[in-house]
Amino acid sequence: MSTPAPIAARHKGFNRAEIVDQNFIEFVQLWQGHAPAAPSDEQAVLPGSALDARGFRDLLESQLISRHLDLMARVLRVQNKVFYTIGSSGHEGNAMVARLTRHTDPAFLHYRSGGFMAERFRKLPGMDPVMDSALSFAASKDDPASGGRHKVWGSKPLWVLPQTSTIASHLPKALGTAIAIEQARRIGHPLPVPDDSIAICTFGDASSNHATAQTAFNAAGWTAYQKLPAPVLFVCEDNGIGISVKTPSGWIANNFQRRADLDYFFADGLDLAEGYAQVQRAVEHCRHTRRPTFLHLKTTRVMGHAGTDFEIEWRSIEELVAVEAGDPLLRSAAIALESGLYSKDALLGLYESTRKRCFAAAEDADRRPRLTELSDVMKPLAPYTPAAVKAEAERSDYSDKRLAVFGGDDKLPEKQPPRHLAIQIGQALHDIMAKYPESLLFGEDVAQKGGVYTVTKGLHKAFKNGRVFNTLLDETMILGLAQGYANMGLLPMPEIQYLAYFHNACDQIRGEACSLQFFSNDQYRNPMLMRVASLGYQKGFGGHFHNDNSIAALRDIPGLVVGCPSRGDDAANMLRTLAALAKVDGRVCAFLEPIALYMTKDLYEAGDGQWQFDYPAPGQAMTLGEGRVYNESANDLVIFTFGNGVPMALRAAREIEAKRGWQIRVVDLRWLAPLNDAFIAAQAQTAKRIIVLDEGRHSAGVGEGVITAIVEGGCGATPLHRVVGVDTYTPLAGAALLVLPGEADVIAAALKLA
Repeated sequence: MSTPAPIAARHKGFNRAEIVDQNFIEFVQLWQGHAPAAPSDEQAVLPGSALDARGFRDLLESQLISRHLDLMARVLRVQNKVFYTIGSSGHEGNAMVARLTRHTDPAFLHYRSGGFMAERFRKLPGMDPVMDSALSFAASKDDPASGGRHKVWGSKPLWVLPQTSTIASHLPKALGTAIAIEQARRIGHPLPVPDDSIAICTFGDASSNHATAQTAFNAAGWTAYQKLPAPVLFVCEDNGIGISVKTPSGWIANNFQRRADLDYFFADGLDLAEGYAQVQRAVEHCRHTRRPTFLHLKTTRVMGHAGTDFEIEWRSIEELVAVEAGDPLLRSAAIALESGLYSKDALLGLYESTRKRCFAAAEDADRRPRLTELSDVMKPLAPYTPAAVKAEAERSDYSDKRLAVFGGDDKLPEKQPPRHLAIQIGQALHDIMAKYPESLLFGEDVAQKGGVYTVTKGLHKAFKNGRVFNTLLDETMILGLAQGYANMGLLPMPEIQYLAYFHNACDQIRGEACSLQFFSNDQYRNPMLMRVASLGYQKGFGGHFHNDNSIAALRDIPGLVVGCPSRGDDAANMLRTLAALAKVDGRVCAFLEPIALYMTKDLYEAGDGQWQFDYPAPGQAMTLGEGRVYNESANDLVIFTFGNGVPMALRAAREIEAKRGWQIRVVDLRWLAPLNDAFIAAQAQTAKRIIVLDEGRHSAGVGEGVITAIVEGGCGATPLHRVVGVDTYTPLAGAALLVLPGEADVIAAALKLA
């Protein structure tokens, strides 16, 4: 039978939480109907339903837990005992998705997933969804998901990876995880989940319009079009509204049900008896076909977006009453009474006992300790175990694999003459992939072509399609794939073709990859080594998008390690350390490769070969933060720089020495995040004069951090000059040199200091 409109939609005082609460109670109290004998546990809860009575009881309890957590949060927020009020009310039907999937199916959930979480908790014994959720609402240190850092749905044993609230940003990594499940099997990598697992990703109808969501849908279709498995279940929970902006009626169905290679299913998330079979079909289709599947789950939102959203200010009472009439808990109450599984008293008793359980847990959580020390807050953000990283970086027990990869002892790179940066990066990547059979290298044009600059040449031939492959032209998806591979225990090495292209996808690193350890209290890690062709001074092929020097966008990301070599041997050692940081500490690493130095062989004069170096054999590495110092005993002038600035500073130093007779020290920082403030201050201590040569922009460049380290290190009185780029995009051809610092600028700065 249909669900009657709620009697209590009178909106006295317009407290939506109280109204929704009272609606349920009065609906049950006023129920009039004859209940048959209750079905047995194995029988259908209602005739024709695929949901049995046992399953309905469990789902109903999960729905009630989710609802009362929402109601509790609205009440206790004003008492400063709860710190989050974005609720799941109206979305409780997502509990069906949890029941029909496994706890080993990795789940990436949006914030209206209370029903899903309550139901998934049933998958393992001894777990309490109410207490765990209450601890999260209360920002308690005891919160098992984030340790009190944020209200997130997450659980390590239940394979729910905590998500932040960046709209739709979790879809690419959910798809990446699905692809990784299949790819790991193909290359023989042991999975941390069963081989037939699927990835689950939930989001709202409004979020489906976001560019990040669309890129995931496109990539899913692109993958399926090529007959490659991608078992991801996209669950669009369509409540018809995004905060206060309504989704046009029929938009989700019209937009998705005819997409090729994205298989569409609809389910009524407002009716457990009706929707269960519909959800079941979608889940089974995804698991058995291994194709990307779009589940359009009908939901509603029976309270405001959050506790601060006073809907009566922008929605009519008539509309609010209609929304409340569609409350899925009213339909579940009707099913409970119609089926005879519950009497009115028993159902209200369950409702009230669930309320008491949620409030009791919240009061308990409020008494637990919260984060009060900065060290506790920061602990999971950027773990670093130097001894273990050093040991891993220097580990060289893969000589047989090296011989096979390089083609014999006489062809090992350390047996070859000194080479330039591009060659030695390629050699180091061969070494890393030989050392780590779980490593993957991918991006645009990296496979047969070997990248735009042939840096990855030979890797595809050596390691084949399973480990070296091209992606679609989409940086967001490249980094989403990287996170998915990392989730499955692989070591991804994505390439971003140019630094300017990284900015298109920055949130995949800022909001997703680097935040996972923080928001999961270091329970989940997605280590990766991202390579980016970077910086300026590229000749013959330039302009802003191929000469981007905006490093600030990377250095601002909490927890990200950023390395930038200026020469080939340093690049090889740095790559070993970055790979070790990823493997040992789960770090997200960025390796900036100066394009203009890729092919540079000479330092002072053509043919001198002084910017080619011997390849460091395995067993060597570089400590995080370790710089390189040229002419260490000199102190008349110290030049701090990195990347392209290093050979530039060395050439300028030779001219300054000739003009002034000074002895000049050049300091190559090599590591740009975190900056080694102690190293910088130590180098500045003995300097009579200082130049900070920063090829980035005047505002927010690396140089600002260097100068701060110098001043805070007690050397603020030392005469200092900064040589830096201009706050502009880089123009094409020779005009680029008007905005980038050059040797003449370094020399002029030195003369000013004289």
